[in-house]
Amino acid sequence: MHNEAGGQIIGYSLSKKGDRTFRAYDPVRQEQISEVFTDATTEEVNAAAALAAAAFKKYGNLPGRERAGFLHAIAAGLEALGDELTQAAARETGLPAGRLNGERSRTVNQLRLFARLLEEGSWVNARIDTADAAKQLPDLRQMQVPLGVTSIFGASNFPLAFSVAGGDTASALAAGCPVLFKAHPAHPRTSFLVGNAIKEAALVCNMPEGVFSLLQGSSHEVGMALVNHPLVSAIGFTGSFRGGKALFDAACRREKPIPVFAEMGSVNPVFLLPGALKEKGEALAGGLLGSVTLGTGQFCTNPGLFVTMDAPEAEAFALVLKEKLKDAESGPMLTRGIHSSYTAGIRRLTEEFNLKNISGGGPEKEGMACAQFLETDVETVLKFPAVAEEVFGPGSVHVRAKTFEELLKLAENLEGQLTVTIHGTEEDLENYGELVAVLREKAGRLIFNGFPTGVAVSPAMVHGGPYPATTFPSGTSVGTMAIYRFTRPVCYQDFPQASLPEELADENPLGIWRLVNGEFTKNL
Repeated sequence: MHNEAGGQIIGYSLSKKGDRTFRAYDPVRQEQISEVFTDATTEEVNAAAALAAAAFKKYGNLPGRERAGFLHAIAAGLEALGDELTQAAARETGLPAGRLNGERSRTVNQLRLFARLLEEGSWVNARIDTADAAKQLPDLRQMQVPLGVTSIFGASNFPLAFSVAGGDTASALAAGCPVLFKAHPAHPRTSFLVGNAIKEAALVCNMPEGVFSLLQGSSHEVGMALVNHPLVSAIGFTGSFRGGKALFDAACRREKPIPVFAEMGSVNPVFLLPGALKEKGEALAGGLLGSVTLGTGQFCTNPGLFVTMDAPEAEAFALVLKEKLKDAESGPMLTRGIHSSYTAGIRRLTEEFNLKNISGGGPEKEGMACAQFLETDVETVLKFPAVAEEVFGPGSVHVRAKTFEELLKLAENLEGQLTVTIHGTEEDLENYGELVAVLREKAGRLIFNGFPTGVAVSPAMVHGGPYPATTFPSGTSVGTMAIYRFTRPVCYQDFPQASLPEELADENPLGIWRLVNGEFTKNL
């Protein structure tokens, strides 16, 4: 049992200097957990940042295979935590053991995916244009290099996969960036256990001290201290629009602005076209309900808006959905704050914008949330854009369009999304093909005849999108391309062979794929 928790992990040391304390909350038992944690002080933030900056000089220049070994060691450390990690996370989040064990597997697999990426090596995107004396062109060689010390903020809804050793941390460490991790106050014990595993992996792999630090805190001061710290070069964030925008704005106000890769709110619209509703309306009703209520709706890809066109098959679908809603079960929400925001959001939609509640809106137990499905028309959404904003939880808004033209107008007025989904037949795509072109401009992932809640850890995955879904529409927080958020290109002009990185040397000792004079090859 790890009994050192309660404070910070700063490099290879534990620290507990502050006097501002907090405790996590058990959402199932609806009681505070006894263990006390301490907010990081300014002194502790400064110490962690100084260690990270010193570590970057070595870590940022380590061969990819050494960084890969570090990621493999972290993955093994997470597996070795066994039931202790599952039990701590279950207590702090209310999530079932099965979900948490699956999330741990996802986290471990993600770490190993980035390790394999580093071992293969071609991810650096080496480009070589050899000198051409006749055209008076210099020798130019380009590759990706790490940005520097990166501060990562953990998400509330994924205590493992989007937290201390999650995708942001994995991709930043893979890129060569030391990480200052700001733990989410909803699961501090879980965060400490994972952070300690990373510290132990760093020791075993002889990584420079400061390659990773964990900072606790229930106040905004700790996070803002990290964003404003002059030694921090980039920020990674997963959470609410309000939180992400605050960090983004603060980073832009710095004397030396830094990039903020924030994944924020999204309603992930689902467009249900006539042919699909006619062929499988009942199945779609069940699938939609399952997607909205999965994990009590606490997924950033939760479909919070679905659209149909007036037709008999749309009416039949709505009736089936309403019937299925009667059997929807309530579930615990991760924090009291999330539950409060959800109930307030549903109340605002019904009272301020007069949306009709088609789920009955039955009473909820304290700390528990049930599915709330509301209904409106395109005119209302266009008049009140707030209707199409995220309400985090097991709720969704059914928007009825009178015609395809009205549906298309709604699509054109959508803000940036993580995902958009189309359910249709081949005939639907022929009849309503213009919709696909419009929706491509709105999201990072277009889904056909599926639901958005699953986000596969895959090299081809895009988990991102235009603002306000993210602050960086050309990136992704899931998949191997996530590494490029924490790198930048550098070009070496006319350097002698002995001074070039191995990735750019003529003999290509790493055997990686490179773009040489416009052609991909492993030779020069």
